[in-house]
Amino acid sequence: MYRIVSTLFLLVALLPLLVFGEEDQAKSNPEQKVAQADQQRSVANLVESTRNSVVTVTVEGRDGRQAGMGTGFVISKTGLIATNLHVIGEARPIRVRFHNGRELSVQEVHASDRNFDLAIIRVSAQDLEPLPLGKTDIVQGTSVVALGNPMGLRHSVVDGIVSGYREIDGRRMIQMAMPIEPGNSGGPLLDLDGNVAGIVTMKSAITANLGFAVRVADLQSLIETPNPVPMERWKTIGSLDPREWTTLFGASWQKRAGRIVVSQAGDGFGGRSLCLANREIPENEFEVGVFVKLDDEAGAAGLAFAADGDQRHFGFYPSGGRLRLTQFNGPTVYSWQILDELPSEHYRPDEWNHLKVHVGADKLKCYVNDHLLIERRVPDLKPGKVGLVKFRQTSASFKRFELDKTIASTQISSERRDKVDEKIDQLTLDDWLPSGAVDGLATDVDASLTVLRERAAQYDEQARRLRQLAGDVHARKVCDELRKVLAEDPIDLIHAALLISRLDNPDLEIDVYRKQFNQLSKDIRDELPETANPQQRLERLNQYLFEQNGFHGSRTNYYHAANSYFDRVLDDREGLPISLSLLYIELARRLELNVEGVGLPGHFVVRYIPEEGESQLIDVFDSGAELTPEAARRMVTEFSGGEFREEYLDAYTPQEIIVRILRNLQGISQGEEDFEATLRYLEAMVIVEPEVANHRGLRAVLRHQTGRKQAAVEDLDWFLENSPAGIDLNQIRAMRETFSEP
Repeated sequence: MYRIVSTLFLLVALLPLLVFGEEDQAKSNPEQKVAQADQQRSVANLVESTRNSVVTVTVEGRDGRQAGMGTGFVISKTGLIATNLHVIGEARPIRVRFHNGRELSVQEVHASDRNFDLAIIRVSAQDLEPLPLGKTDIVQGTSVVALGNPMGLRHSVVDGIVSGYREIDGRRMIQMAMPIEPGNSGGPLLDLDGNVAGIVTMKSAITANLGFAVRVADLQSLIETPNPVPMERWKTIGSLDPREWTTLFGASWQKRAGRIVVSQAGDGFGGRSLCLANREIPENEFEVGVFVKLDDEAGAAGLAFAADGDQRHFGFYPSGGRLRLTQFNGPTVYSWQILDELPSEHYRPDEWNHLKVHVGADKLKCYVNDHLLIERRVPDLKPGKVGLVKFRQTSASFKRFELDKTIASTQISSERRDKVDEKIDQLTLDDWLPSGAVDGLATDVDASLTVLRERAAQYDEQARRLRQLAGDVHARKVCDELRKVLAEDPIDLIHAALLISRLDNPDLEIDVYRKQFNQLSKDIRDELPETANPQQRLERLNQYLFEQNGFHGSRTNYYHAANSYFDRVLDDREGLPISLSLLYIELARRLELNVEGVGLPGHFVVRYIPEEGESQLIDVFDSGAELTPEAARRMVTEFSGGEFREEYLDAYTPQEIIVRILRNLQGISQGEEDFEATLRYLEAMVIVEPEVANHRGLRAVLRHQTGRKQAAVEDLDWFLENSPAGIDLNQIRAMRETFSEP
């Protein structure tokens, strides 16, 4: 038997009025009715007495928005809160909210245990009200209450009974006869005396009225063996490098795919916030520029310059569709002065726009998309830092920030444009209907509308083809670069992996991430003594990646494409086994450690080969845990359902690593029926493994399906010219004949 009351407040108010169970039996049995009423009052009192100890736990996702909500409960007056590991999402900014509205940021992950899905987080507080923890396992048949936030309903309660204990994945867990929903996770399971009996973890996949909880004894063990990781390390995920940028006046400044993105209002008046570059300013005259894109043209964000590191600076930015040059001398609007505010036909709303400022001794020139918009003398112009600025609730993205004596034009020259136009004109594109034809067409409206709509559909198709062609040109460029990288000895796996990311993100600045990777390597080396032996270097690598910087395997959103993009792995410190292993292999190589990739079916690991002694398998996805040969065999058997073969332990070549990453992305794109993306990955696979028939065969089919018939025929001709083993050439000829049909 179970009972649910939706929210805590309603529960406390209504419990004395509600009758649970079998109503007719209660009416005929006064003793049962009294017992039920007593229990209702007991639950109501329990909820009232514990509400200050139960918190809502929220985590941010990759886009900076709330990505999940769960529950936690206080276990120490000095700031320790228990929850599930899957609730905190492993590496996101985390906040807790108390019943009275008080919100606190999590300072560290004090302890965690993946096997039991438990985490203890710490907030900065000394006055919390902890819940008492039970001393022994709760007895089967005992009435229990679970507090949480199911389906986003904060401070809800569910009650039921302990129906037994079950072994799940080798863990002894409490089985409860009560419905569990998303948001209950991490909440306390209480007996009617208010003692914590367990931590709610999961619902049954079979029935709605069955849930499971981790035993309080397992939480006690975790409390006794903490493994704290400061949130300052975790919060740097996706954040700007403080060695390169200094932010002022709040807001959320983050790095995404080589861009800087900002959201939330700043603390300054008007929501102002600054992000200043820690770069040396050229003497006398210089130029500073950046591309900016506003999420909403009502916002304002752009360049800051001549900044004193506090309130004083100049700003050049779009605001409400106009371009504004402003001088800021203090914290209030009365200390600001708008020097110029002009519209510009060269500004493109809702698109990327390039802003540039030429700063002289006493003169400013402000450009939008390389067109001079503002030129004026500023007698009190003083030197200072440069960077970015935003106002109000603006969300904006910035890319290609530059600071130099002069900045090259961002526009395509007329000569280059003419050459491209000439090539496009050679394509089969119909001429557009002439302007000024309305009078003639209006004499037969019905026919004219039919023809115009048909012609519009034709040009829609032509536009689609042009976008497709642009994608093919981009893919060709990336694949050509990939071919060059693969011809090097040794192959730069970092560069190759970043090129895979660029297939889907043409704006990705590869050099930014190569520099970031080199900085990781330098950081590790800087803290190693010159006499460090290989074992010390390996231990330092593990400590730096997993303990200090929180790199980890993605479990909450495993099949997200970002886990395969190497730039996102560096930004988010989260990835698939192979992407994390690639990072590990390349860092190890720079530490002069012999580490190679091992492509177990379904799970990529690495192998460390010391100068002396036996080699060791390492699971980078599991924070560098050592993997015994027996565990590796068991892992493969569980995944594939077949027998283990020794060849599974063979080392992967760099080419095989790249293809495996591409195949992961291919699987995601095929599941989403994004055939254009699938085709991009196949183009790269053919570059990496040109003799593999499967790549070309699938590429031929997709080329034909997406309208690239001539290219599809070229792939089939390759089969006829090379006669690869195991291929029915008669079938290829039949396909070629079909593909060649108009």
